[in-house]
Amino acid sequence: MRGLFSTIIVVLVALMIVTTEAGKNKKEKNKGGKGGSDCAEWRYGSCVANNADCGAGTREGTCNEQTKKVKCRVPCNWKKSFGADCKFKFSNWGECDAATSTKSRTGTLVKALFSVDCQQTISVSKPCTTKVKNKPKGKKGKGKGN
Repeated sequence: MRGLFSTIIVVLVALMIVTTEAGKNKKEKNKGGKGGSDCAEWRYGSCVANNADCGAGTREGTCNEQTKKVKCRVPCNWKKSFGADCKFKFSNWGECDAATSTKSRTGTLVKALFSVDCQQTISVSKPCTTKVKNKPKGKKGKGKGN
């Protein structure tokens, strides 16, 4: 009986050691945040779309002798010209320019993600709308006191 008990104890201790070592390896892989690196000064390039000129893509980051690729997304709308990594605060749309049939507004840089170089101010334009927005009317059939 004593032999069986000591064998069980040895097996349990061995399992605890294996489990502890596996946990340490997992923690070491995740050490240093997302990149698994001790480097603090990562520099990232622009996001490059995988297909065509917009949509899902990757950006390359470098730090000392290390490189890594990070998933990103290139906007498929008017933001494509300055990218999704430059965040701007925009003014209201200006009046319609009759000569070009466009209206424009300016944006001031608020934040640059991934240490990307961004312009301090940008100007964007869009076609003037020709539709006249009507005020919504009340629902028919729901008259007062009928």
